[in-house]
Amino acid sequence: MTPAPLTGAKILLTGVTGQVAGPLARNLVAAGNTVYGTSRFADADSRAKVEADGVIPVAIDLETASFDEIPDGLDYVINMAVAKSNNFDRDLAANAEGVALLIERVKGVKAFFHCSSCAVYEPNGHVSHVETDDLGDNHRAMGFMTTYSISKIAAESAVKYASKRFGVPAVIARLDVPYGPGHGWPQMMVTLAQMGIPTTISADAPNTHCFLHDRDIFGSLPYLLEQAAIPAPIYNWCAPELVSIEEWTAELTNLTGVEIPLVVSEQCIPPNPVDPSKLLGLGWTPTVEWREGFREMAQNCFPDLFKG
Repeated sequence: MTPAPLTGAKILLTGVTGQVAGPLARNLVAAGNTVYGTSRFADADSRAKVEADGVIPVAIDLETASFDEIPDGLDYVINMAVAKSNNFDRDLAANAEGVALLIERVKGVKAFFHCSSCAVYEPNGHVSHVETDDLGDNHRAMGFMTTYSISKIAAESAVKYASKRFGVPAVIARLDVPYGPGHGWPQMMVTLAQMGIPTTISADAPNTHCFLHDRDIFGSLPYLLEQAAIPAPIYNWCAPELVSIEEWTAELTNLTGVEIPLVVSEQCIPPNPVDPSKLLGLGWTPTVEWREGFREMAQNCFPDLFKG
């Protein structure tokens, strides 16, 4: 059964200056919601940019649990914020402790949506992960994301605890590879290749992952919010298409003419195929095929290179 459209709601969206939350905020505003977007807002430009999108800026700090500006009477909280300082004390304080304290602050909302990551899974070769698979640290090998997987795992536990403790229905969505017209891993690969920087891949080819386009992030959200409960259920959050880095690199080159060097290295994200059957079972169907999404991204981000 299709859930009611998400409209006319008061929504707190954390991490609004991020690449994923920014487009989501604009879609939520366009759908007729009142969106309070949170960040530290250390400079006036970031606040002005959020306001230009029709979002009401709210300064918070998850690391220090500074929540004075959060309004009352919220319907939903969508937590897209993530700290990636590579300092475990700071990142666990923000991503786990801070999220639990945020749930306490907003108790009374209809649902708390927590964006986790498929980086929480123990590498499993080419077997697609389901939600009950073992957890592990699959990002440490990258060298510049040493706290990411572990703090994401800790955050899930914090959400489960706080949901029970404060009676807040919650849902946890493990996002795989997000992208859209203006952002994403593929876009970064082209940009880095133009600077002579290769993309590292595993020797265990093919290096498969699953994407989720901005429009499908927004479109699937009502289905997931409807599942918010105590205890909080967990869903893989991606489209079902398994796409390898090798395959999508060739497509990026076709679209832009940029040759993207791939270098086998242990310092890489391993193959991470994901099974979203549980999400699809809610009745949601993705609308953006990955090649269509890549074409849109290439035309938007690299208009001078785009080959049509």
